[in-house]
Amino acid sequence: MNKRIFVGNLPWDVGFDELKKLFSPFGEIEDAIVMSDMKTRKSRGFGFITYKEEASAEKAIKEMSEKEIQGRKLTVNIAQTNEKKNRD
Repeated sequence: MNKRIFVGNLPWDVGFDELKKLFSPFGEIEDAIVMSDMKTRKSRGFGFITYKEEASAEKAIKEMSEKEIQGRKLTVNIAQTNEKKNRD
């Protein structure tokens, strides 16, 4: 399993700090990012979290998938690498 997870359907006002706060209870985070539009700098509604340990990523997926944040149900799963996306 990968230590990097995808977090989709984020509320538009969730930024880096809030994303990290939401997912830090599951383990030590190495990296977190909320993707934003290059021109407007507004959130694109998804981000990525990389945990130090695989078990933390697994727990976060289990606990946060379909969790409602500000009226939106999160999509949380293993982040696909570009290699895998290109093959599928």
